[in-house]
Amino acid sequence: MNSNDGSVWKRRSKKICCDDDKSQLLVASNKKKNKNMNKKTVNQKTRTEADWPLKQALFSLFRWHNETLNVWTHLIGFVVFVGLTITNVMHVPQVSQFLNLLTWSFPLGPGTNASHNSIMDTPKLIDLKHESPLDMDIGPPLLAATRWPFFVFLGGSMFCLLSSSTCHLFGCHSHHLNLLLLQMDYVGITIMIITSFFPPIYYIFQCEPIWQFVYLGGITAMGVFTVITLLAPALSSGKFRSFRAFLFMGMGLFGIVPAVHAVVVNWHEPQRNGILAYETAMAVSYLTGTMFYISRIPERFKPGWFDLAGHSHQIFHCFVIMGALAHYGAALVFLEFRGQVGC
Repeated sequence: MNSNDGSVWKRRSKKICCDDDKSQLLVASNKKKNKNMNKKTVNQKTRTEADWPLKQALFSLFRWHNETLNVWTHLIGFVVFVGLTITNVMHVPQVSQFLNLLTWSFPLGPGTNASHNSIMDTPKLIDLKHESPLDMDIGPPLLAATRWPFFVFLGGSMFCLLSSSTCHLFGCHSHHLNLLLLQMDYVGITIMIITSFFPPIYYIFQCEPIWQFVYLGGITAMGVFTVITLLAPALSSGKFRSFRAFLFMGMGLFGIVPAVHAVVVNWHEPQRNGILAYETAMAVSYLTGTMFYISRIPERFKPGWFDLAGHSHQIFHCFVIMGALAHYGAALVFLEFRGQVGC
Protein backbone atom coordinates (compact mmCIF):
# COMPACT_ATOMS: atom_id res chain seq x y z
CA MET A 1 0.00 0.00 0.00
CA ASN A 2 1.50 3.35 -1.00
CA SER A 3 0.76 6.72 0.50
CA ASN A 4 0.83 9.98 -1.41
CA ASP A 5 4.46 10.63 -0.43
CA GLY A 6 5.67 7.22 -1.64
CA SER A 7 5.85 5.57 1.76
CA VAL A 8 5.23 1.86 2.18
CA TRP A 9 2.82 0.74 4.89
CA LYS A 10 2.79 -2.66 6.53
CA ARG A 11 0.69 -3.99 9.38
CA ARG A 12 2.51 -5.16 12.47
CA SER A 13 0.81 -8.43 13.43
CA LYS A 14 -0.16 -9.47 16.95
CA LYS A 15 2.24 -12.38 17.18
CA ILE A 16 4.52 -13.06 20.10
CA CYS A 17 7.25 -10.94 18.59
CA CYS A 18 5.19 -7.84 18.12
CA ASP A 19 4.88 -4.88 20.40
CA ASP A 20 1.18 -4.07 20.49
CA ASP A 21 -2.07 -5.80 21.36
CA LYS A 22 -3.76 -4.23 18.35
CA SER A 23 -2.79 -4.40 14.70
CA GLN A 24 -0.71 -1.36 13.91
CA LEU A 25 0.64 0.26 10.77
CA LEU A 26 4.06 1.83 10.67
CA VAL A 27 5.27 4.22 8.02
CA ALA A 28 8.44 3.13 6.25
CA SER A 29 9.67 6.12 4.29
CA ASN A 30 12.91 6.51 2.44
CA LYS A 31 12.63 10.29 2.68
CA LYS A 32 14.58 11.86 5.49
CA LYS A 33 12.02 14.62 5.95
CA ASN A 34 9.42 12.05 7.09
CA LYS A 35 11.56 10.71 9.94
CA ASN A 36 10.06 12.89 12.66
CA MET A 37 6.53 12.20 11.44
CA ASN A 38 7.21 8.45 11.65
CA LYS A 39 8.48 8.76 15.22
CA LYS A 40 5.38 10.65 16.22
CA THR A 41 3.17 7.99 14.63
CA VAL A 42 4.93 5.21 16.54
CA ASN A 43 5.01 7.05 19.85
CA GLN A 44 1.29 7.84 19.71
CA LYS A 45 0.56 4.22 18.64
CA THR A 46 -1.80 5.39 15.92
CA ARG A 47 -3.94 2.49 14.67
CA THR A 48 -5.08 2.24 11.10
CA GLU A 49 -7.19 -0.39 9.37
CA ALA A 50 -5.56 -2.09 6.39
CA ASP A 51 -6.78 -5.42 5.03
CA TRP A 52 -4.26 -6.43 2.42
CA PRO A 53 -5.22 -8.93 -0.32
CA LEU A 54 -3.27 -12.18 0.03
CA LYS A 55 -1.44 -11.58 -3.25
CA GLN A 56 -0.29 -8.14 -2.13
CA ALA A 57 0.76 -9.52 1.25
CA LEU A 58 2.75 -12.26 -0.49
CA PHE A 59 4.60 -9.83 -2.74
CA SER A 60 5.36 -7.61 0.24
CA LEU A 61 8.02 -10.25 0.89
CA PHE A 62 10.14 -8.27 -1.57
CA ARG A 63 9.27 -4.82 -0.21
CA TRP A 64 11.05 -2.92 2.56
CA HIS A 65 8.81 -2.44 5.59
CA ASN A 66 8.74 -3.08 9.32
CA GLU A 67 8.11 -6.84 8.89
CA THR A 68 10.65 -7.52 6.13
CA LEU A 69 13.50 -8.70 8.36
CA ASN A 70 11.10 -10.51 10.68
CA VAL A 71 9.97 -12.60 7.71
CA TRP A 72 13.37 -13.17 6.15
CA THR A 73 15.31 -14.09 9.29
CA HIS A 74 13.16 -17.14 9.95
CA LEU A 75 12.51 -17.86 6.26
CA ILE A 76 16.25 -18.19 5.67
CA GLY A 77 16.48 -20.35 8.79
CA PHE A 78 13.72 -22.56 7.40
CA VAL A 79 15.61 -23.01 4.12
CA VAL A 80 18.79 -23.88 6.05
CA PHE A 81 16.99 -26.58 8.03
CA VAL A 82 15.39 -27.96 4.87
CA GLY A 83 18.90 -28.31 3.45
CA LEU A 84 20.16 -30.00 6.61
CA THR A 85 17.21 -32.39 6.56
CA ILE A 86 17.76 -33.36 2.92
CA THR A 87 21.48 -33.83 3.55
CA ASN A 88 20.85 -36.14 6.49
CA VAL A 89 18.13 -38.09 4.69
CA MET A 90 20.64 -38.79 1.92
CA HIS A 91 22.96 -40.31 4.53
CA VAL A 92 20.40 -42.73 5.95
CA PRO A 93 21.77 -46.16 4.93
CA GLN A 94 18.51 -47.37 3.36
CA VAL A 95 18.10 -44.17 1.35
CA SER A 96 21.75 -44.15 0.34
CA GLN A 97 21.52 -47.74 -0.88
CA PHE A 98 18.31 -46.97 -2.79
CA LEU A 99 19.95 -43.99 -4.51
CA ASN A 100 22.98 -46.08 -5.39
CA LEU A 101 20.63 -48.68 -6.88
CA LEU A 102 18.95 -46.00 -8.97
CA THR A 103 22.35 -44.71 -10.11
CA TRP A 104 23.36 -48.10 -11.44
CA SER A 105 19.90 -48.98 -12.81
CA PHE A 106 19.47 -45.88 -14.98
CA PRO A 107 22.61 -45.11 -17.02
CA LEU A 108 23.05 -41.43 -17.82
CA GLY A 109 24.97 -41.70 -21.07
CA PRO A 110 26.47 -44.00 -23.73
CA GLY A 111 29.70 -44.45 -21.78
CA THR A 112 28.01 -45.37 -18.56
CA ASN A 113 28.09 -49.15 -19.12
CA ALA A 114 31.82 -49.08 -19.80
CA SER A 115 32.41 -46.95 -16.72
CA HIS A 116 30.18 -49.25 -14.70
CA ASN A 117 32.12 -52.35 -15.79
CA SER A 118 35.39 -50.62 -14.98
CA ILE A 119 34.19 -49.64 -11.53
CA MET A 120 32.81 -53.11 -10.82
CA ASP A 121 36.34 -54.44 -11.44
CA THR A 122 37.78 -52.07 -8.83
CA PRO A 123 37.01 -53.35 -5.31
CA LYS A 124 38.48 -50.28 -3.61
CA LEU A 125 36.08 -47.94 -5.34
CA ILE A 126 33.15 -50.17 -4.44
CA ASP A 127 34.14 -49.96 -0.79
CA LEU A 128 34.51 -46.19 -0.91
CA LYS A 129 31.04 -45.58 -2.30
CA HIS A 130 29.48 -46.99 0.86
CA GLU A 131 31.18 -44.32 2.97
CA SER A 132 29.01 -41.21 3.19
CA PRO A 133 30.35 -37.72 3.97
CA LEU A 134 28.42 -37.75 7.25
CA ASP A 135 30.15 -40.97 8.30
CA MET A 136 33.56 -39.47 7.48
CA ASP A 137 32.77 -36.22 9.30
CA ILE A 138 31.40 -37.46 12.60
CA GLY A 139 32.84 -40.93 13.01
CA PRO A 140 32.08 -44.55 12.16
CA PRO A 141 28.99 -45.60 10.21
CA LEU A 142 25.89 -44.91 12.29
CA LEU A 143 24.00 -48.14 11.78
CA ALA A 144 22.99 -49.01 15.35
CA ALA A 145 20.94 -45.92 16.22
CA THR A 146 17.46 -45.25 14.94
CA ARG A 147 17.22 -41.78 13.41
CA TRP A 148 13.57 -40.82 13.74
CA PRO A 149 14.12 -38.70 16.92
CA PHE A 150 16.73 -36.70 15.01
CA PHE A 151 14.31 -36.04 12.16
CA VAL A 152 11.50 -35.23 14.60
CA PHE A 153 13.67 -32.35 15.85
CA LEU A 154 14.42 -31.17 12.32
CA GLY A 155 10.72 -31.33 11.40
CA GLY A 156 9.69 -29.37 14.50
CA SER A 157 12.28 -26.69 13.80
CA MET A 158 11.15 -26.30 10.19
CA PHE A 159 7.49 -26.03 11.21
CA CYS A 160 8.28 -23.36 13.81
CA LEU A 161 10.39 -21.24 11.47
CA LEU A 162 7.92 -21.48 8.60
CA SER A 163 4.90 -20.68 10.78
CA SER A 164 6.72 -17.64 12.20
CA SER A 165 7.58 -16.31 8.74
CA THR A 166 4.03 -16.95 7.52
CA CYS A 167 2.56 -15.11 10.49
CA HIS A 168 4.72 -12.05 9.88
CA LEU A 169 4.02 -12.07 6.16
CA PHE A 170 0.25 -12.62 6.06
CA GLY A 171 -0.84 -11.11 9.38
CA CYS A 172 -1.76 -7.93 7.52
CA HIS A 173 -4.48 -9.67 5.48
CA SER A 174 -7.30 -9.49 8.02
CA HIS A 175 -7.94 -9.46 11.74
CA HIS A 176 -9.36 -13.00 11.63
CA LEU A 177 -6.37 -14.42 9.74
CA ASN A 178 -4.04 -12.52 12.03
CA LEU A 179 -5.49 -14.29 15.08
CA LEU A 180 -5.32 -17.66 13.32
CA LEU A 181 -1.69 -17.15 12.33
CA LEU A 182 -0.81 -16.07 15.86
CA GLN A 183 -2.22 -19.31 17.20
CA MET A 184 -0.29 -21.28 14.58
CA ASP A 185 2.85 -19.41 15.60
CA TYR A 186 2.36 -20.30 19.27
CA VAL A 187 1.83 -23.93 18.31
CA GLY A 188 5.00 -23.80 16.18
CA ILE A 189 7.12 -22.46 19.03
CA THR A 190 5.74 -25.13 21.36
CA ILE A 191 6.38 -27.92 18.84
CA MET A 192 9.96 -26.76 18.32
CA ILE A 193 10.61 -26.84 22.07
CA ILE A 194 9.04 -30.29 22.48
CA THR A 195 10.82 -31.84 19.50
CA SER A 196 14.15 -30.39 20.65
CA PHE A 197 13.93 -32.78 23.60
CA PHE A 198 13.64 -35.89 21.43
CA PRO A 199 17.28 -36.41 20.31
CA PRO A 200 18.93 -35.92 23.73
CA ILE A 201 16.29 -37.75 25.77
CA TYR A 202 15.85 -40.63 23.34
CA TYR A 203 19.55 -41.28 22.68
CA ILE A 204 20.89 -40.67 26.20
CA PHE A 205 18.23 -42.80 27.87
CA GLN A 206 17.75 -45.31 25.05
CA CYS A 207 18.74 -48.14 27.40
CA GLU A 208 16.41 -46.83 30.13
CA PRO A 209 12.96 -46.52 28.51
CA ILE A 210 11.28 -45.55 31.77
CA TRP A 211 13.24 -42.28 31.81
CA GLN A 212 12.47 -41.73 28.15
CA PHE A 213 8.79 -41.95 29.00
CA VAL A 214 9.06 -39.71 32.07
CA TYR A 215 10.99 -36.89 30.39
CA LEU A 216 9.37 -36.97 26.95
CA GLY A 217 5.94 -37.41 28.52
CA GLY A 218 6.63 -34.52 30.89
CA ILE A 219 7.68 -32.04 28.20
CA THR A 220 4.81 -33.12 25.95
CA ALA A 221 2.30 -32.54 28.76
CA MET A 222 3.79 -29.10 29.41
CA GLY A 223 3.52 -28.34 25.70
CA VAL A 224 -0.14 -29.34 25.54
CA PHE A 225 -0.88 -27.15 28.57
CA THR A 226 0.99 -24.23 26.98
CA VAL A 227 -0.88 -24.52 23.68
CA ILE A 228 -4.29 -24.76 25.39
CA THR A 229 -3.44 -21.72 27.51
CA LEU A 230 -2.17 -19.59 24.63
CA LEU A 231 -5.07 -20.41 22.32
CA ALA A 232 -7.23 -18.17 24.50
CA PRO A 233 -7.67 -14.98 22.41
CA ALA A 234 -7.22 -12.73 25.45
CA LEU A 235 -3.66 -14.01 25.96
CA SER A 236 -2.67 -12.83 22.47
CA SER A 237 -2.70 -9.22 23.65
CA GLY A 238 0.47 -7.23 24.16
CA LYS A 239 0.11 -7.01 27.93
CA PHE A 240 0.64 -10.79 28.16
CA ARG A 241 3.86 -10.84 26.11
CA SER A 242 6.01 -11.50 29.21
CA PHE A 243 3.62 -14.22 30.36
CA ARG A 244 3.91 -15.95 26.98
CA ALA A 245 7.68 -15.68 27.05
CA PHE A 246 7.90 -17.17 30.54
CA LEU A 247 5.65 -20.07 29.53
CA PHE A 248 8.06 -20.96 26.73
CA MET A 249 11.06 -20.38 28.99
CA GLY A 250 9.51 -22.71 31.56
CA MET A 251 9.29 -25.46 28.97
CA GLY A 252 12.92 -24.93 28.02
CA LEU A 253 14.14 -24.82 31.61
CA PHE A 254 12.43 -28.16 32.24
CA GLY A 255 15.38 -29.56 30.30
CA ILE A 256 17.69 -28.82 33.24
CA VAL A 257 16.33 -31.88 35.07
CA PRO A 258 17.16 -34.52 32.41
CA ALA A 259 20.38 -32.63 31.58
CA VAL A 260 21.69 -32.97 35.15
CA HIS A 261 20.57 -36.60 35.20
CA ALA A 262 22.36 -37.29 31.92
CA VAL A 263 25.59 -35.59 33.01
CA VAL A 264 25.71 -37.55 36.27
CA VAL A 265 25.07 -40.89 34.56
CA ASN A 266 27.37 -40.29 31.56
CA TRP A 267 30.12 -38.18 33.13
CA HIS A 268 32.78 -40.65 31.95
CA GLU A 269 31.77 -40.50 28.27
CA PRO A 270 34.29 -38.75 25.95
CA GLN A 271 31.50 -36.90 24.10
CA ARG A 272 30.50 -35.10 27.31
CA ASN A 273 32.45 -31.89 26.74
CA GLY A 274 31.33 -31.49 23.14
CA ILE A 275 27.67 -31.97 24.03
CA LEU A 276 27.90 -29.56 26.97
CA ALA A 277 29.50 -26.93 24.72
CA TYR A 278 26.74 -27.21 22.10
CA GLU A 279 23.92 -27.23 24.63
CA THR A 280 25.38 -24.32 26.58
CA ALA A 281 25.57 -22.32 23.35
CA MET A 282 21.94 -23.22 22.66
CA ALA A 283 20.78 -22.16 26.13
CA VAL A 284 22.70 -18.88 26.02
CA SER A 285 21.31 -18.08 22.56
CA TYR A 286 17.69 -18.76 23.53
CA LEU A 287 17.89 -16.92 26.85
CA THR A 288 19.66 -13.92 25.31
CA GLY A 289 17.08 -13.70 22.55
CA THR A 290 14.26 -13.94 25.07
CA MET A 291 15.76 -11.12 27.14
CA PHE A 292 15.82 -8.89 24.05
CA TYR A 293 12.21 -9.84 23.34
CA ILE A 294 10.98 -9.08 26.86
CA SER A 295 13.02 -5.91 27.41
CA ARG A 296 12.33 -4.42 23.95
CA ILE A 297 15.90 -3.22 23.70
CA PRO A 298 17.01 -1.16 21.77
CA GLU A 299 13.74 0.44 20.58
CA ARG A 300 12.62 1.33 24.08
CA PHE A 301 15.50 3.83 24.30
CA LYS A 302 15.03 5.34 20.82
CA PRO A 303 11.37 4.98 19.77
CA GLY A 304 11.00 5.17 16.01
CA TRP A 305 14.66 4.59 15.22
CA PHE A 306 14.44 0.80 14.86
CA ASP A 307 11.05 0.35 13.21
CA LEU A 308 12.55 -1.13 10.05
CA ALA A 309 15.81 -2.71 11.17
CA GLY A 310 17.55 -3.55 14.41
CA HIS A 311 14.57 -3.85 16.74
CA SER A 312 14.36 -6.46 19.48
CA HIS A 313 12.28 -8.99 17.64
CA GLN A 314 14.66 -9.21 14.72
CA ILE A 315 17.49 -9.76 17.21
CA PHE A 316 15.35 -12.39 18.94
CA HIS A 317 14.85 -14.20 15.62
CA CYS A 318 18.61 -14.30 14.99
CA PHE A 319 19.29 -15.81 18.41
CA VAL A 320 16.58 -18.43 17.82
CA ILE A 321 18.37 -19.54 14.65
CA MET A 322 21.73 -19.69 16.44
CA GLY A 323 20.23 -21.72 19.28
CA ALA A 324 18.58 -24.18 16.89
CA LEU A 325 21.82 -24.68 14.96
CA ALA A 326 23.74 -25.26 18.19
CA HIS A 327 21.21 -27.91 19.21
CA TYR A 328 21.53 -29.48 15.75
CA GLY A 329 25.26 -29.85 16.40
CA ALA A 330 24.52 -31.51 19.73
CA ALA A 331 21.98 -33.83 18.08
CA LEU A 332 24.67 -35.05 15.67
CA VAL A 333 26.89 -35.91 18.63
CA PHE A 334 24.01 -37.72 20.37
CA LEU A 335 23.41 -39.71 17.19
CA GLU A 336 27.10 -40.59 16.89
CA PHE A 337 27.28 -41.59 20.55
CA ARG A 338 24.34 -43.99 20.37
CA GLY A 339 25.47 -45.32 16.99
CA GLN A 340 28.85 -46.28 18.45
CA VAL A 341 27.85 -47.46 21.91
CA GLY A 342 24.43 -49.06 21.52
CA CYS A 343 22.83 -50.62 24.60
